[in-house]
Amino acid sequence: MRLPFSSPVGRSTASHIAEVVSSSTTEFTAECLPPPDLNFPQVPALGSWVKTQSFASTDTTVYGVVSFASTTSIDTVHRAVALGMSLKELQEQQPQIFAMFRSELRVVILGYGMGDRLYQHLPPQPPQIHQAVHLCSPQEVIQFTEEVHFWRNLLHIAGAPVDELLSAVLRNVYQLRQCDRPWLVQASRHLGVLLKDDYDRLRAILAQVHP
Repeated sequence: MRLPFSSPVGRSTASHIAEVVSSSTTEFTAECLPPPDLNFPQVPALGSWVKTQSFASTDTTVYGVVSFASTTSIDTVHRAVALGMSLKELQEQQPQIFAMFRSELRVVILGYGMGDRLYQHLPPQPPQIHQAVHLCSPQEVIQFTEEVHFWRNLLHIAGAPVDELLSAVLRNVYQLRQCDRPWLVQASRHLGVLLKDDYDRLRAILAQVHP
């Protein structure tokens, strides 16, 4: 399977949204970059497709989807308290507040690209610490999801809302594919097999897929 034509990861910062701060064989955690203005970081939606680089090779692009996101205080002793202010009031009266929080993403790894080939299994090495994390282009997502083997990895994630994540990924890809019904039917049949014919669970997942 050929990778879509695009600039290699790391050579362009157009979609640089986060930086890898923790990495393992199956997933990585990335901290969202602070915006240039007084605001909180923009956190990608559940099921968003992202990419980064392997630890060992700058020619290997690691692909995954956002499985969990959190925003927490940098101060581990004092937790945030409600201030009763609008965003504009915070910007005017408490501008320091925007430097007191960080947003992190957990990304489950679904495959990788090397040269002109895509593989829907775990890469030989995990992503590199402090490596840039980019949003995938629609073309990249469409190319990667031509095959359906990556769904198995999504079913075995610990500490994530698996069914909600499956729905989000299905919905996102379906929309990117301009409501490609045959693709949705194929993906649904594959999920039905993986779910061992648990049709109630499959029906609940598919109920959240819409144009």
